[in-house]
Amino acid sequence: MVSQPEPLVTGDAVVLEVSIAQLPVRAAAALIDLMVMLIGYVLGVTLWALTLADFDSALSAAVLIIFTVLTLLGYPVVFETATRGRSLGKMALGLRVVSDDGSPERLRQAIFRALAGVIEIWMFTGAPAVLCSMVSPRGKRIGDVFAGTMVISERTPRLNPPPPMPPALAGWAGTITLSGLGSAQAEMARQFLSRTTQLDPRMREQMAYRIAGEVLARIAPPPPPGAPPELVLAAVLAERHRRELERLQVARPGSAPSPSPPPVPPGTAPPPTNSGFTPPG
Repeated sequence: MVSQPEPLVTGDAVVLEVSIAQLPVRAAAALIDLMVMLIGYVLGVTLWALTLADFDSALSAAVLIIFTVLTLLGYPVVFETATRGRSLGKMALGLRVVSDDGSPERLRQAIFRALAGVIEIWMFTGAPAVLCSMVSPRGKRIGDVFAGTMVISERTPRLNPPPPMPPALAGWAGTITLSGLGSAQAEMARQFLSRTTQLDPRMREQMAYRIAGEVLARIAPPPPPGAPPELVLAAVLAERHRRELERLQVARPGSAPSPSPPPVPPGTAPPPTNSGFTPPG
């Protein structure tokens, strides 16, 4: 199971909505990884016993210790670093380790998680990891807390898909700065656009101007003159979603880049110097 989408603020002040992987699905992925590691370890120990039985006992013990360390630490570090946060178990269940700001997992974070995993998973049979995940709002185990990471689900569909980009405002939307737009204003605009057909026309118009004014006060530049407030809100949310996808695609090697908005057609009037909407008198 996964939790409801949770907003995350990236280092670029872009708000992401991701589904945090909870304990059952993480435990299943961990069991797959443990089985892979145990199978590899048994095969390695068998090979060690067959090839090093006649060598010096100290050398044999050193090789065994090195192989054990490589199994416990090398497998998670190498896989999660090479695949940007995914092991074999996470690949099977559609999970990925990311930083707290939504960026891809780094090498030092993978090392921290692997070192903590030796203690909380192998030495204490996973009990500390389970307890920590149950009390953490983001389902973090101890290794995630120290590494500054979390595990998300990539297979959970977004509950509120963004509105389509209005073609007439695509060029303007590609130039706006979203760093000042908070998740509260974006969610308010999304909720309004999803319920426009249920509102009284007069109330719908008033709310559109009010919400658009709040959103435009936090972004720049302002929209072209005469742009309908509902289309402006749709353009802002669609552009915000496009940038979120571009951010997340950094963690997915081989992903095709999101299409950029078309350029502003020649002859388009420049945006006004003031921002916000004024309700019609």
